[in-house]
Amino acid sequence: MKEITCIVVGGGHAGIHAVREIQKTLKNRPVRLVLIDQNPHHLRKVLLFKPAVEQTDVVIPLQTLFPEEVEVVQGTVKNVDGTERKLRYADEAGKEQTLSYDMLILAVGSQARQAAREQGGVTLTDVQAAKAIRQQWKANMQQAVHERDPRERQRLLTLAVAGAGITGIEMSAEFAYAMRVEANRLGIDASDVRVLLINSQERLFPEGPLKMARKLEQLLAEGGVSVMHKQKVLHEQAGLLTLSTGRTIPVGLCVWSLGLVPNPHLGQMGLPLTAEGQVEVDASYRVVGTTGVYSIGDCARIVDSATGRADRMTCKEGTGQAARLAHIVLADLDGHSAPTHKSYMDFYCIGLGPQRGIVWTRQWGLDIILTGKLGWKLREFTWNVASMVK
Repeated sequence: MKEITCIVVGGGHAGIHAVREIQKTLKNRPVRLVLIDQNPHHLRKVLLFKPAVEQTDVVIPLQTLFPEEVEVVQGTVKNVDGTERKLRYADEAGKEQTLSYDMLILAVGSQARQAAREQGGVTLTDVQAAKAIRQQWKANMQQAVHERDPRERQRLLTLAVAGAGITGIEMSAEFAYAMRVEANRLGIDASDVRVLLINSQERLFPEGPLKMARKLEQLLAEGGVSVMHKQKVLHEQAGLLTLSTGRTIPVGLCVWSLGLVPNPHLGQMGLPLTAEGQVEVDASYRVVGTTGVYSIGDCARIVDSATGRADRMTCKEGTGQAARLAHIVLADLDGHSAPTHKSYMDFYCIGLGPQRGIVWTRQWGLDIILTGKLGWKLREFTWNVASMVK
């Protein structure tokens, strides 16, 4: 039986699960499995807020995840030739290389949407940005210890999170907890710490029911987060936050959490993209107009043909797609009818600081909400599953 070369591009959540699922599903076939990423590690992107609040490591070497039977290549893909079944990439030294493939899986993910430079503040984009954020709010609190002007002191003890999606919610809860701990260490009254979560919508968590949104806001308030609805941050300049309502608030730091955009490198790969910049795929994740090329995760526009519902950019969708993709690849190799995409069940876990979380799912027409330590354990479990941490 001829050896098949299968290349997976992207070491994010969808990519690493695609590698693992293909390993399991095609274990009885001769397969050369190659994983390409611009970094030698997997970034636990769902935990990127952690280095912003404490000194911790959120990367896992790809060789640790795949110590055997997977070739890990550090490089940036430049172009995909779907006719010749070749991809061109720049290796770690910047030298161009070419690889031929039988099956190619694009899982290059997404990036945080960045605020414009003139808007001020800091966008949580990577580990370095997270560390810079941690250094800034800690420096502000240390300065507040010696500040005699009460208004300036309050400004230094105020942090705003602009954007109230799930990442913004989790980030604000973590900031509130960490800043209160630091306040106690410095001899500052923890109640003087202010964490503001600026939400442009009428309520939190529009993906679920109103009672979930209300419970979320209650738990955030208990943890020290104040939510401001129906307002947008226009900019932060010289420690002054300006909102769309015209209100201004003195802040020590503004952290932007504006959601995700598909990996901008997709634009140079020569693949069909949607207006939003995602790869166009059919119901079985095959890239439109190509042969042997598939795409999953945040970088692909994946729609359930039965419902018309598009998958969101979350790790639970990506891991589910990876499991189905392995069976699609096997079916295509054997010339059989391949599975088609089905939407993931309504299930959301949200962390609200150490040992606190909330879970919502809808089953049998009922809304089920779990909180407290059980909610936290489920959230921790989903984080670990996403990065294949045991």
